[in-house]
Amino acid sequence: MSIVTHHDPKYISRGELALGGLRSLAPSLRYASLLTEDGFSVANVEGQEFDSDRFASMASSTQALADAVARELRLGDNEFVIVAAEQGHVVQVRVEDHPLVLAALFTDKDTIGRSLTAARRTARRLNTLLMAK
Repeated sequence: MSIVTHHDPKYISRGELALGGLRSLAPSLRYASLLTEDGFSVANVEGQEFDSDRFASMASSTQALADAVARELRLGDNEFVIVAAEQGHVVQVRVEDHPLVLAALFTDKDTIGRSLTAARRTARRLNTLLMAK
């Protein structure tokens, strides 16, 4: 019997390791979550004021909607999702070769570009960590 992704110790420990490095790449990080495509929280860092399950559920729904828009408009694969608001932004990127999404909430202290770059680097690092035995 296989372990589901959000209970797999490998995904949890390596997810926590990768997310731990995100703060150094983007000091305005408020909260970050590694979640499964179907909305289960795998690992998270920062911000105790957030419900990890609720954040993962919202991020999963947002990701699914963005994927559907890209598919319906024949734009190709959705690369990332950004929700920008007055006091900050959420950046979401997929972890290549894994059924995972990294979703991170940043304050308005960093630019969206810097936050996106940090999230992409973290997702690539996580992919490398997960591929290692």
